[in-house]
Amino acid sequence: MPARCRWAGAWRTFPRVRWVFLLALFAGAVASASAGQVNDTDSGATGGEGTGHHSRRAFPVLAVNYEYIRMPFEISLWILLASFMKLGFHLIPRLSGVVPESCLLIAVGLVVGGLIRLMGETPPVLSYNLFFLCLLPPIILDAGYFLPMRPFSENVGTILVFAVVGTLWNAFFMGATLFGVCQAVGGQLESVGLLACLLFGAIVSAVDPVAVLAVFEEIHINELLHILVFGESLLNDAVTVVLYHLFEEFGNVGIVTLADVFLGIICFLVVAMGGIMVGAVYGVLAAFTSRFTSHTRVIEPLFVFLYSYMAYLSAEVFHLSGIMALIACGVVMRPYVEANISHKSYTTIKYFLKMWSSVSETLIFIFLGVSTVAGPHAWNWPFVIATIFLCLISRVLGVIGLTFVINKFRIVKLSNKDQFIVAYGGLRGAIAFSLAFVLSAKHFPMKNMFLTAIITVIFFTVFVQGMTIRPLVELLAVKKKKETKHSINEEIHTQFLDHLLTGIEGVCGHYGHHHWKDKLNRFNKMYVKRWLIAGERSTEPQLISFYHKLELKQALMLAESGSTAKLPSIPSSASMQGESMRRSTRGRALPQISKVKEEEIRKILRANLQKTRQRLHSYNRHTLIADPFEDNWTEVRLRKKRVEMERRVSDLLCIFSSHYVCFFANHSLHGGQTSY
Repeated sequence: MPARCRWAGAWRTFPRVRWVFLLALFAGAVASASAGQVNDTDSGATGGEGTGHHSRRAFPVLAVNYEYIRMPFEISLWILLASFMKLGFHLIPRLSGVVPESCLLIAVGLVVGGLIRLMGETPPVLSYNLFFLCLLPPIILDAGYFLPMRPFSENVGTILVFAVVGTLWNAFFMGATLFGVCQAVGGQLESVGLLACLLFGAIVSAVDPVAVLAVFEEIHINELLHILVFGESLLNDAVTVVLYHLFEEFGNVGIVTLADVFLGIICFLVVAMGGIMVGAVYGVLAAFTSRFTSHTRVIEPLFVFLYSYMAYLSAEVFHLSGIMALIACGVVMRPYVEANISHKSYTTIKYFLKMWSSVSETLIFIFLGVSTVAGPHAWNWPFVIATIFLCLISRVLGVIGLTFVINKFRIVKLSNKDQFIVAYGGLRGAIAFSLAFVLSAKHFPMKNMFLTAIITVIFFTVFVQGMTIRPLVELLAVKKKKETKHSINEEIHTQFLDHLLTGIEGVCGHYGHHHWKDKLNRFNKMYVKRWLIAGERSTEPQLISFYHKLELKQALMLAESGSTAKLPSIPSSASMQGESMRRSTRGRALPQISKVKEEEIRKILRANLQKTRQRLHSYNRHTLIADPFEDNWTEVRLRKKRVEMERRVSDLLCIFSSHYVCFFANHSLHGGQTSY
């Protein structure tokens, strides 16, 4: 046998031979690289002596370039560290029941910032661009896309009052009071002007949605309080942005006129409504695009994320409210996109948004801790204590005063416990820090003092209020959220009550909330769905659509519980009911109505119902009178006269009886003599 064949057989038969050969090659390469470095050194040394001897540098087998991957590597390490801390945090029930997760993440940021400072390097700071362009949009998109529309629409008036009027009250009350405190204390604070105090009040008065989400989702507060505080934190962004830019511009110019104030009010309307319009346009575009993705299901989630982010960026280009744009985009596109995309795409969107928002929230709180260590700080005891005290006082006074007015128009009143939770849940967060961080030190020399005070307020609200709100909720016995499963029966009764209330409003002639909601639903069904939803699902009734969602959800629950093998043989209860209905309908012959006859019946009903609706007036207990054109109008009029006559006769009898009693009493007192 040739030597070549023997070596090949040994190579296949003995795997150790291969490993020894590879190790020998690696050792030879390392040795040659070392020899090449020595030769380079020697040649450099001899070349310096003028010998002119040069040798080629060996190929580098292994090299280190940490600077190339430093930033993403460190961010990944931070996220990994925070994830491990979350795992350990939730594995200890006693700790997770007392300390909110946001407090843990800020503590991790403090530790990381301290370690970086001990290593002699400058810790990174949460910059304005990083926060508003990268970290905040995922959190707002997740909140807007999965926003519970029914409780939000039913309480939108209360939310707007808290978000607009409440934020204005907090900003101006805090700004004016802080200016008085600065003038009273004097010294270094005497140089702080009124515009600077108003700007600081506008920054620190806004409730932060990130902090509210992080705390309120852990305590499982009831749906009403959660939507009030969270909705306020979402919608007060427009007020905060307008006030911030307004006072910043006034601080740069130094002169404030009445025209500037009027333009500021118009600016608020433009910022809020412009953001909503931009988000709605992108939401419609996302829904329309999802009509044509049936053959390319892979890119369906991508359209949702890209259109949402483009809505946010487009709003920020014109200094509109990017948060309002994201919320409007998510709310508009969700029902149509979910009707077009596949279930796998829906699952991808749901869990990717949850994961993305969780990572952004983690980085925000870690950066808050790191930025606290990084500084710079300018501590002033009177200013910091006055800021914390005024934040609490203005919040409590604003909630109590606004609730007193709101309860006059609400059917479900806000109790004292509800008012306390709304006032106590006004947490501040990274939005205030980022707005203060980009202030111009030239026009606002007290920027570092403002930044230190805002960080202190954030720590106070997150640690003190966030850690004590859970025991306070349990102490006050505030209602918590009940996890209930939706059913077909509940959906039927909900739709029945909606139609009933709409009909009552129509009969009374008072077109309120349910009337306009019904109008919007009809317009959506007749026109919008046909353009934005593909296939037969555009004409599918809402109840049937809800039934399909429940059936699919129940099938997925069976599959996740390990019953996939039994899934085809054990149908869901909804499927069994549907199958029994189909069998019963097969057994009996249903009457068939022609299209012409059906259309004729529809025209008759539509014409008569429309005439009846037009004849109706606005009735109440004070204006309810008989119709003079009715057949029994004469009988009603005679009955009314008879009742009036009986009332007069009874009055005369009462007067006569009283006179008779008086006469009899006088006769008895005078011994039988009549006294007139």
